[in-house]
Amino acid sequence: MQITRNVIIDLLPVYLAGDASLDTRSLVEDYLKTDQELAGRLRSQWAEIAAGPATAPPDLELRVLRRTRGVLSALRWLMGCAIFFSASAFSNQWWWDANRVRFRFVLAEQPALFGGSLAIGVGCWIAYFVLRRRLRATGL
Repeated sequence: MQITRNVIIDLLPVYLAGDASLDTRSLVEDYLKTDQELAGRLRSQWAEIAAGPATAPPDLELRVLRRTRGVLSALRWLMGCAIFFSASAFSNQWWWDANRVRFRFVLAEQPALFGGSLAIGVGCWIAYFVLRRRLRATGL
């Protein structure tokens, strides 16, 4: 059976992790002696790995934490405003008058307030769900 380059490439992660058996290690090393191009690419990638990860700014975690808190706070405010303006647009009044029950929307006499409150409520709901979807897409 002839060992091809694809087989060696498949074995490289196990070899580099140090989990390969002695036979697999010797097989990979013998093949790398014959294929100088693959050995050179492997050496350059190994040098990058050995150099270590790029250093992050020291305050990166704190900035991420503050940003996350800000986004979660914005979600709470959007939910609160959405509930308040939606409820105020549809707030109603009930009363009994001469053996009948009467009902009316409180803002019915003021269409500008009703429409404005409803528009703000709908806008807050849309912003809330858009922000939630973006957060779920990023994995938060």
